[in-house]
Formats: sequence, structure tokens, C-alpha cells
Amino acid sequence: YWNKKNILMSISGSSWLKFGLFTVGLGQSFVFVLVPPLARDLGLSEVQTSSIFAISAFAWALTSAFWGRKSDKYGRRNIAVLGLIGYSISLIALITPLFLVERNILDVVYLFPALVLGRLLNGLVGSASRPASFAYIADTSSKEKRTLKFARLEASFLVGTVVGPLLGGFLFLITNETPFYVFSFLALIAAFGIYKELNNTSIKKDNVKDDIKIKWYSKSILPFLAYAAVLSLCQASLLQSIGFYITDLFREFDELPTLISMTFALLSISTIVSQYLFTDTFPMKNFNLLLFGTLLLVFSYSTMAFFQSISVYYLSIIILGFGFGMTRPALASSLSLAQTPENQGSAAGYLGSVIPIGHMTTPFIAMPIYAINPSYLYYFSSILCIGLILFIIFHPTIRKSSLI
Repeated sequence: YWNKKNILMSISGSSWLKFGLFTVGLGQSFVFVLVPPLARDLGLSEVQTSSIFAISAFAWALTSAFWGRKSDKYGRRNIAVLGLIGYSISLIALITPLFLVERNILDVVYLFPALVLGRLLNGLVGSASRPASFAYIADTSSKEKRTLKFARLEASFLVGTVVGPLLGGFLFLITNETPFYVFSFLALIAAFGIYKELNNTSIKKDNVKDDIKIKWYSKSILPFLAYAAVLSLCQASLLQSIGFYITDLFREFDELPTLISMTFALLSISTIVSQYLFTDTFPMKNFNLLLFGTLLLVFSYSTMAFFQSISVYYLSIIILGFGFGMTRPALASSLSLAQTPENQGSAAGYLGSVIPIGHMTTPFIAMPIYAINPSYLYYFSSILCIGLILFIIFHPTIRKSSLI
């Protein structure tokens, strides 16, 4: 017969890893849906709200490469579990101050530092799960299947970002805090499953010294980090502006939170569909994924800026999702394929350090542009993506490793 333990332990280790990233997606997407509008209603400015995520992203950038190296030494499983536990605790630590202030239990003067501390925990410890997860896939997949395996792992996170606003919206009807407690509990379940079922792969040997690890400025890493940094700014400025953009431009519509949630859902769904289409059903070389995916980003950002209607906005969001679905797994795969086996953890960590750069710089670069005119922000992102296209075409390292 089957009992609960039999059922849980019948799930493979890699499936638990995907479920772990799925739970991260649940909370991350719902945080972006709920926290910015609620924080602004409680008196925080757009810059303050963005700064909460920027400080966390800075901590993520500082620690992600560290966790990648530690996964080489202590194993992918252990570091992934640690990251999920940190993420789980951070969800509770982030949402509690908001509702304490809302109920006049906590003075509003403490709201901003409390939110910073809550989100900071995710940046310091939650950053461990992603590099460890992708390094595990690099350890256990062939070069031919690397892009597909990365896309499927990334898709698990993206499915979570789709389900997060939908499930969170339903749980929100019970109590305001319920979604965060449920998502936090699911992350703890994933951490337990990973610890019990995932093989603790590790490349690092005791006689290998840390100082021979590849550096971030290596010619096999830096070009990919440069591309990732610019792409991160384009994506983070979009994510952090969605709530403000819809509220500011489409305030005549009822149920604005529903429109915001639909935007995140459409973006994630189109990204998932794109990943499965172009890495599985109709596989393309990494170079073509990067090139044509970035072209789609240019088109969609330009369209969003020029046509300010809700229908065109949603169409642009879908096209953006297709672009991100092509570029993200191709970038991670190209970087991985350019490294030797003993550097997979370090490379994944460096990429994880760069991805949050967009959230770090959005309050200082993107939000001041948005404050002048919302359209200018998307024109700016379009120009950045044009620069990325030229970078993809002419940089020899990108071309060489992306032709697989």
C-alpha cells in the first residue's frame, strides 16, 4: 500500500529540484504583484519600493557566486536546500511588516527598514538555490541536451510565476497573509524532498584550491555576464514598473490588481511556451535563440512605448515572453558549454550574481526615466536590446559557444 511517505519518496531528486524552483516562482511573482502597490498605499514612494528589491538584489549579486563555489565543495543538494530554507523564511519576514502597519500594530516609520531586512534575507541566503540547481543540471546532462535541460528547469520556476498570482489571489481571500505562509511551507517541503532524494553531486576535491577557480573577468565568462547584465536591467525595469504602469495609464479599468496579475501570468506563460517550442519541439542553436529572441524584445518594447492601449500592451507582453523564453536558456547554456566541468558551479554562480543587477540599478536608472514619462522607459529598453543584437553578432566568444 501507499502512504504519504511512500508517495513523497517516489518522486525523483531532479523532480524535487524542479518543484523547489517552482515554489520560488510562486512567491517571487506574488511579491511583485502585491508589495509595490501596497507599499505605495502605505506611504512609500516608487523609489523606496524599488530600493527594497534593489538592496536584496545587491546582496544576491554579492553572494550568488559564493554559493556557486560552495556547491562545488559541499555539493549541489546541500546548497540548494539551504537556499530554499532562506527563501521560505524571507517570505514571512517580508509580508509581516506590511500587514502589521496596515493594522496599526507597527508604526509606519519602521515599514521601510523592516521590508528591507525581510527581503534582504532572500538575497543573502535564498540566492543559494539557483546556482546550485543549474550546476547540478550541468553536472548530469550532456552538451547536446544542456539547453533543453536548462530550459525545463527554468520552466519550473516560470510555471510558479504563473500559478503564484492565481493561487495567491485565491488564498488572499482567506486572509491577506495566507498566500505567503502557504508558499513558504511548500518551499520547506521542497527542501526536505531535495535533501532526501537528490544525489549530492560535487566536483571539487579536497586537494583543489579555491584560488585556481575561474574568474568572472575570464574571456569565457565576461561576455555572457555583460549580456546578462543588460538583459537583467531590461527585464527588472519591466517587472518593477508593471504595477505602476497599469495603475497610471489604465486607471479607468476596474479591478486593476487583476490586470496586473494577468500581465505577470501572460508574460510567464508565453515564456514557458517559447522555451518548449524553441528548445524542445523545434530546437534552435543557441546563437539563433539569442539573436531572434533579442529581436523580439526590441519589437515588443518599442510597441509598448508607442501604442498606449491595453490590447497592444498585452500583445507586447506576450511577445516579450517569447523573447525572454528564447534568450534565457540559451544564455545559461552557452555560458555552461564554454566552461570545463570543474568550473560549472562557479560559472552558474557568476551568472546568478549578474542577474539581479537589473533590480539593483532599476531605482537609479529606470525609475527616474519612468517618472519623466512611462513610455521613455520602454524606448530605453529597446535601445539597450539593439545594442545587445550588435554584441551577439560581433563578439567572437558569444558566437563560438552559441553555435551548438
